Amino acid sequence: MGHYGTEGLTLHSGTHGEQVPVFEAFQAHCSGKRINTEFQTLEAVRSLHPDKHVTVVQPHAADLHGFAKAGHAKLRLTTSGNSFQAQRTYEAPQTRLQGGDGRLGDSVQFGLFEYAWKGHTFQFYDIAWPDPYRGQLRLYYILSAREGEGSRYSEAADSVLKACGQWSKELHEEIYVFDAGCWKKSSDLWKAVQSSYWDDVILDPAMKQTLVDDVHSFFDSRAIYQEYAVPWKRGVIFHGTPGCGKTISIKALMNSLLKENVAPLYVKSFDACNGPQYSIRNIFSQARSMAPCLLIFEDLDSLVKDEVRSYFLNEVDGLESNDGILMIGSTNHLERLDSGISKRPSRFDRKYHYKLPGERERILYCEYWRNKLKRNSNVDFTDEVGEIVAKLTAGFSFAYMKELFVQTLLAIVGGRADAEDDTFDSALSEAAESTKAVEISAKLLKDDEAVEGTADGKAEADREAERKPTREPRKVPDVKIPDHLQDHSLLRILRKQIIALIADMDNTTDDDAAAKSKIY
Repeated sequence: MGHYGTEGLTLHSGTHGEQVPVFEAFQAHCSGKRINTEFQTLEAVRSLHPDKHVTVVQPHAADLHGFAKAGHAKLRLTTSGNSFQAQRTYEAPQTRLQGGDGRLGDSVQFGLFEYAWKGHTFQFYDIAWPDPYRGQLRLYYILSAREGEGSRYSEAADSVLKACGQWSKELHEEIYVFDAGCWKKSSDLWKAVQSSYWDDVILDPAMKQTLVDDVHSFFDSRAIYQEYAVPWKRGVIFHGTPGCGKTISIKALMNSLLKENVAPLYVKSFDACNGPQYSIRNIFSQARSMAPCLLIFEDLDSLVKDEVRSYFLNEVDGLESNDGILMIGSTNHLERLDSGISKRPSRFDRKYHYKLPGERERILYCEYWRNKLKRNSNVDFTDEVGEIVAKLTAGFSFAYMKELFVQTLLAIVGGRADAEDDTFDSALSEAAESTKAVEISAKLLKDDEAVEGTADGKAEADREAERKPTREPRKVPDVKIPDHLQDHSLLRILRKQIIALIADMDNTTDDDAAAKSKIY
């Protein structure tokens, strides 16, 4: 057996060959000038408060400020003298429409606070500093009475940290969002999903019911999974044309599951200073700690790139338990997903295809808007009008259907209905002329670029045109309008807006449309 003492362990140091014990040499090495703000600050606090026990904790583990702001404790900044550092901040109203003067506050970088909780009173330092490798760091140094010689912990400090830590882990009208390498709680996203209900989601009724049952039954079936020794995890992919209901379906799921105490976790990006693998690890660690939870990857094909695919799949397969995690990945391009994600069982088990709505779904969507406008006596929106609009909008996504009704209502509210009260044939003619003008101007622009640019400009433009698949211009469906509806005001405006939107669809790519609909 080796000897674990230090008496015989020496090393030669310096130019004169003197012997120095290893521990002393190591101690001398570690005492050189170096930056370790965390350790130096701890030593400074200990030396200034020799009769106190010092407990160090990170704010994300126990948010003492948020705990007090929620009314569970009392907090006061000690401002005697100039022994604190803070920046005065101004928080403007969230939107200009809200009005108001905004609020003033303080962003404390160094401060000593007095804290009171359930009869316990103590002080803590809140100190933040920049770290060249880890970014902005912040620590709490909690001072409490010593409870005995050699005691490593303070029961008083630990009791408040346990209560505060449990509170900090929970969501309080918030949703976790992962972005820039870390998790943040978003009250804005929580507010955004509160108005999303399944009644607002127009899908094939059978598909919608299957989807709702599939997700909700998963969280109700833990005992069944355990009975058959099957891992209690699941993956679902929403795929299909942009604007056909993927985003609103996810929002409706988030809202309905929040009411059942299932936490939604929304992943915005894998980008981080520490690299995407760090982000993936952080994402799944948080999901495991928050289970049961809904883990959402929007635009999954853009998130999981080749260089991180294996790491991502290792976390999905999980040597560590992923019990209670239901993953939802959305994509507009299923073919871009690696087959290990889209086709491998036990990863993403179920796929829901969001196709362009058929005539039946478009009729249901018109009915949805008709019900919204029932209380407005100025809008004569009949079932027959809805059926005609459904026929005229063949090839429309739900996003374009929504735009159709919004623009129509704006025309009515803005008084443009009378101004646009020309004949339908005239509207068609104007739309055709407008389309021709755009095509001519686009051609002239390319010619100008070729003249003003390099000699190869025109050739490059021609090659680019060849690379892009040509699409047949969309046409307004030929639908017979009954005589008694020829002069129907609402239908006339809707028909004109349909012409404009069809022209817009010809000038919009799928990627452009996808960029318009995001959860957050």
